[in-house]
Amino acid sequence: MKLDAHQHFWNYNVREYGWIGEEMSVIRRSFLPEDLEPILTEAGVSGCVAVQARQNLEETEWLLELADKHEFIQGVVGWVDLCSEDAAAQLARYASNPWLKGVRHVIQDEPDVKFVLREDFQSGIALLEQHNLAYDLLVSKEQLPYTAELVHKFPRQRFVIDHLAKPDIKAGIQSPWKEAIEAVAVHPNVHCKLSGMVTEANWNTWTQEDVTPYLDTVLRAFGPERVMYGSDWPVCTVAGTYTQVHNLLQTHVNTLSAAEKQMIFGDNCAAFYGL
Repeated sequence: MKLDAHQHFWNYNVREYGWIGEEMSVIRRSFLPEDLEPILTEAGVSGCVAVQARQNLEETEWLLELADKHEFIQGVVGWVDLCSEDAAAQLARYASNPWLKGVRHVIQDEPDVKFVLREDFQSGIALLEQHNLAYDLLVSKEQLPYTAELVHKFPRQRFVIDHLAKPDIKAGIQSPWKEAIEAVAVHPNVHCKLSGMVTEANWNTWTQEDVTPYLDTVLRAFGPERVMYGSDWPVCTVAGTYTQVHNLLQTHVNTLSAAEKQMIFGDNCAAFYGL
């Protein structure tokens, strides 16, 4: 069974999706389950994990409702305000929903590169384990070195790095991202999503070869046992179709064993999120 560990849904409006600039006009519209389901079917993907794209509880509730209505949505990574004094109550409210598998905050947009070391944020992280919830780390390459300190402090918490922590694929620069991702990978409680790569490359001219060194680094650092396929649909469509993104990773792992490919394209996601 193939699973897509990372995609989004939204009802588009300019006010709530201001991060979708004019250069991303192709995704300035709504993307709903009925749009994605036939695409997954064509790619031979059985299910997906819907990940938050807004920082509010209303979206979390909406995604949970979608998962309840659509069998192929097998889990939700929602948002709660982990920095709030009300974090425990928010988690208690939503964690009882069987579709909620994890939590995420758009850390990459925080101006503080040390955001993950904030005391209030870490107090929120400390609450996740009691609810058996994973945490998606959407961090920039500049924030990545501090992420190693965070995951070391919470060795029993399941973390996953989104989008390889956004290396500069377009410029072909690896260091210091490479050393930082390797430092994070030392911690066995951390996984990494093989997602978001084409949007970090040149949207119009990216090639398999552009992405290869970054995938090689992550696969060596984490091993096939701690990485998972994610499309980042529909964001990925600014740079390529779902099929192109899917085939990019399939081509890269072509020399791996059938068991290793199954881990990357399904088993690791299912185990990590408890699908």
